[in-house]
Amino acid sequence: MSRSTLFVLPMLIGMSILSISCSSSESSSRASASNTASSVPTIDAVKIVSQKLNITTRLPAELRPYEAVAIYPKVTGFVKRIGVDRGSHVKTGQLMVRLEAPELLAQTAEAQAKLESAGSQLAAAEAKLAADENTYQNLKAASATPGVVAGNDLILAEKAAQADHAQVKAIQENVNAARQALQSITEVQGYLSVKAPFDGVVTERNVHPGALVGPAVGSGTAIPMVRVETISKLRLIVPVPENYVAGIPEGTKVGFTVPSFPGQTFTGKVARISHEVDVQTRTMPVELDVMNLSGRLAPGTFCEVLWPVQRPEPTLFVPPSAIARTLQRIFVVRIRNGQTDWIDVKTGANSGNLTEVFGDLREGDLVATRGTDELKPGTSVKAQEGSENKQ
Repeated sequence: MSRSTLFVLPMLIGMSILSISCSSSESSSRASASNTASSVPTIDAVKIVSQKLNITTRLPAELRPYEAVAIYPKVTGFVKRIGVDRGSHVKTGQLMVRLEAPELLAQTAEAQAKLESAGSQLAAAEAKLAADENTYQNLKAASATPGVVAGNDLILAEKAAQADHAQVKAIQENVNAARQALQSITEVQGYLSVKAPFDGVVTERNVHPGALVGPAVGSGTAIPMVRVETISKLRLIVPVPENYVAGIPEGTKVGFTVPSFPGQTFTGKVARISHEVDVQTRTMPVELDVMNLSGRLAPGTFCEVLWPVQRPEPTLFVPPSAIARTLQRIFVVRIRNGQTDWIDVKTGANSGNLTEVFGDLREGDLVATRGTDELKPGTSVKAQEGSENKQ
């Protein structure tokens, strides 16, 4: 073997060893990078959508008469006649009950006599005033001639006329008082005729002819003679949860159903909103006017109202599965720049397969499709967007 061959052979061996070493290092680096990439979990995610809430929910409600009044006697008397019974239809001003009170006749006669007596006294006083006034005027005219009338007589005549004026004024007051007393008794007599205050139906009758009735005395509870209700127009009272009140203006037509007419939907119009939330039930009473000319619907009936739930502005929605709940908080897992973060939210209404959420979120944010406290904040993840946010 030549000397040159011996020199080249070690060099070839060294280069082979170096090449093998480099290949082994490169393979190790690739394997490490592959292991690091595979350690980042891939999770399903959805985008937060923004839309206007417009759904219908079912709420319990109750029909009540538009007007209802329990009619009590204003004076003590006997029932002479009652011309209505339960279920009777009455018109405004129609006579329903006639009472009689003999003592009122005596009081009327007495008041009439006092008025006539006061009138007679007034006539006598006015006549005396006219005579004394005439005497004073004559003496005053005669006193223009010196020595004809004594000055003292003129003064006495003037004082007498002034006294008569005062007497007439006082008696006039007595006449007015007597007239008012008679008028008051006459008005009380008018209470003996009990008339219907409005068009309606008699729903209750508790007295019969010959019964002694009268107003409640002290703390006693009086029983109404009759009860009249308007049923041609009804009030539908709906206790609306506070988070469903906004966005429904007065005049909105709302449908409702009643158990007595299955399969039929009736309509009412939002007429009155209390604008105050009941702190016990967290609801706001809302009244709907319901026309009931046919009389098919009855006051006291429980109904189910198809209440429209709307928002004046668009709100954010996520799938219900994206909302995580623990004993301490309610949150969604937002994914931003490959990192997870817990965002506290409050939930609202459900719309289709989405749930309304309120929190530090924006439209288009990515959240984990399955919200869970196992995804700790700051975890590196790879988001795989799905389609669960479509309705």
